Amino acid sequence: MKTGGEKYFDLEIGRRLSALRRMRKMSQEDLALQIGISFQQIQKYEKGMNRIAASRLYTMSRILAVSPLYFFDELCGFKDAGCLCCRPVNGCERLLL
Repeated sequence: MKTGGEKYFDLEIGRRLSALRRMRKMSQEDLALQIGISFQQIQKYEKGMNRIAASRLYTMSRILAVSPLYFFDELCGFKDAGCLCCRPVNGCERLLL
């Protein structure tokens, strides 16, 4: 069972996926075909029902022409330079992520 934090992240990443897909004027079926999954799976990702594997999220980001970081930008909900997930990431830290 998902915790509250896990559910929030899955819902927010799904919301961002849906918004980006629509901005690109791409249907769920179009995206699913390019990835090799069913459109129902895309629906589950967008609704936060299923968690997206890192490799699949990377594939989606390539298809949708964004950095994988797009899905995580300010995900914690804070815009605080002291927050670990909001502060800029330098080259060395990026390699560790």
